[in-house]
Amino acid sequence: MPKRIDRDARKAQFAEAVWRIILDRGISAVSIRTVAEQASVAVGSLRHVFPTRAELLRFSAELMLQRARDRILSTEALEDPEQYALEIAKNLLPLHPDSRAELEINIALIAESPALPELVQLRDDAYQQLGQLCVRLVGILAEKLGEQDVREEARRLHALIDGVALHLLMRPLAEDADWAIRIIRGELHRIAHTSG
Repeated sequence: MPKRIDRDARKAQFAEAVWRIILDRGISAVSIRTVAEQASVAVGSLRHVFPTRAELLRFSAELMLQRARDRILSTEALEDPEQYALEIAKNLLPLHPDSRAELEINIALIAESPALPELVQLRDDAYQQLGQLCVRLVGILAEKLGEQDVREEARRLHALIDGVALHLLMRPLAEDADWAIRIIRGELHRIAHTSG
């Protein structure tokens, strides 16, 4: 078992090196050589785990998405559906250094997907998972809505979260983000009081 743990830790180390390079120099700077340098390992050691740049980028994207998913799933269930939905939504916004880095990396990977078909399925899966999460939140908030109305409200919520996230990304992290929380809270409140 220790070899597996070591290999998993090594893969995570390489993924984190990819993320640092993307954040510091952009996705075009990611190569087997630059990642090996960033991770302080020999190129051959990296190639033993990830023979190609595409495999390295794919794993880096998968790990990033898994960590974001784990963070969302660890959100404590609350009695108040609106507050619970807000806590989930906060996990989708770049309000902290980690979630901000995740969004910047995700955008870079999305931009790279036309050149790397290996990333297209991940991009599409992440989009669908966020859409399904929005459907779930709308269902929790407005139990009496019909299926079509739930899907429509979920699309609107998904678009709003994406838009607010991009606006937050364009501003310094230290800047006040209360406006973003107010917008999302207001939308969740509106959904919760929609009768269909």
